[in-house]
Amino acid sequence: MPQQPEDKKFKKLGARHKARRRAVDLLFEAEARDIDVADLLSERVELALGDQAVAPVHAYTHILVEGVASDLDRVDGTIESYLQDWTLSRLPAVDRAILRIAVWELFHANDVPPVVAVDEAVELAKELSTDDSPSFINGVLGQVVLVAPQVRAAAAATRAPRPEADA
Repeated sequence: MPQQPEDKKFKKLGARHKARRRAVDLLFEAEARDIDVADLLSERVELALGDQAVAPVHAYTHILVEGVASDLDRVDGTIESYLQDWTLSRLPAVDRAILRIAVWELFHANDVPPVVAVDEAVELAKELSTDDSPSFINGVLGQVVLVAPQVRAAAAATRAPRPEADA
């Protein structure tokens, strides 16, 4: 029977958490290398197919990366509107990636409760960023959560089928 680490902070990480972390890694790497994140995602999928030692890219990682890439202007605009005395470009790159994923989830992932999206972002910040980042990210996302229902409703209204006019 495997032993659990004695660290009280140990927590089993779920598949979606791992998918989010991989999405953060991909967004971070694409920005650092100044390449298109969709191209990087395709490269990693191909690498995993050709090399059994490379972990396959989780389906949720695809959803997150492609979603952030397709809605980047709105996601970044939203984040920037809640930064006080900061600009998006001044944030650590890993914080930008975490915030982008969380905001995209808040706006588009109907199967992810808002509290989960925020908690996951804070956990990723604890794992990957500075000591100040978790509370900073929590503060920004705490404001985004307030507008997320309206954004979701507007998106649903534009997707809703329109009744056809009577002939």
